[in-house]
Amino acid sequence: TSAGMPVVIAPGVGFELITVISLVSGTMFMMWLGEQVTERGIGNGISMLIFAGIVAGLPGAIAHTLDLASRGTFQPLFVLVLFAITLGVTAFVVFVERGQRRITVNYAKRQQGRRVLAGQSSHLPLKINMSGVIPPIFASSIILLPATVVSWFGQAEGMNWLRDIATTLSPGQPIYVILYATAIVFFCFFYTALVFNPKETAENLKKSGAFIPGIRPGDQTASYIDGVMSRLTLGGAVYVTLVCLLPEFLIVKWNVPFYFGGTSLLIVVVVCMDFMAQVQARLMSHQYESLLRKANLTGGMGLPR
Repeated sequence: TSAGMPVVIAPGVGFELITVISLVSGTMFMMWLGEQVTERGIGNGISMLIFAGIVAGLPGAIAHTLDLASRGTFQPLFVLVLFAITLGVTAFVVFVERGQRRITVNYAKRQQGRRVLAGQSSHLPLKINMSGVIPPIFASSIILLPATVVSWFGQAEGMNWLRDIATTLSPGQPIYVILYATAIVFFCFFYTALVFNPKETAENLKKSGAFIPGIRPGDQTASYIDGVMSRLTLGGAVYVTLVCLLPEFLIVKWNVPFYFGGTSLLIVVVVCMDFMAQVQARLMSHQYESLLRKANLTGGMGLPR
């Protein structure tokens, strides 16, 4: 502590062993609990647990902000502007996360038996932010690595250079902001390239008899989809960077108690949207099953005995 007293009364191998066992067993239990929620409940279990951990501190953060306003630390108008910024950023995240670029896809005429099926038109949806929350998580983990190393070896002799690097890469520093934004953009493109393959998509369209109007099937379709996806990824990278840097800017420059970080805000919005989509899908499936049961009962009543 600051008074020179040890935090742990009896440090040693036994304490370290118990700490490791507690952390590992707790992590395994949370993973098992998340899997149970995924299998037996609604939504992704791990995401729901992370969501619960983030939202659990929200009432306390709101109460703390209102307490600062009542003490005169912040003006009431400033608090209203802060809440308006929070709602505006949340609405912006929802708008972008729901955004899609729909590429028109036409299907050629097909002959099924003696019937000739007319060509149909559909679309290929491409999300603006296909990488999700992975880029800011990876970026922050890599940039905060020197600070983690300093916590291990910072007190040793000859490690002043390491402490200087950790100070330079601390949140709020210009180099930290530049590297953080660059890493987010890089991981947006990197993760999108891992999860989306334009050539495979073009090949699947070709096998199903679909084509993009004005574009030849095959390599030209793959190049066209790749170009569209690159522009979408660039826009998504700029969006994720702005969302992640805005809370940091407010906290550092004006000491604003902005509870949600950019990554936390993205996680909360994405998990809520996924949860609502699964609830709607469950409701639709139950309505469909009830309609089928009613149809079977009606058909059964009309059958001759």
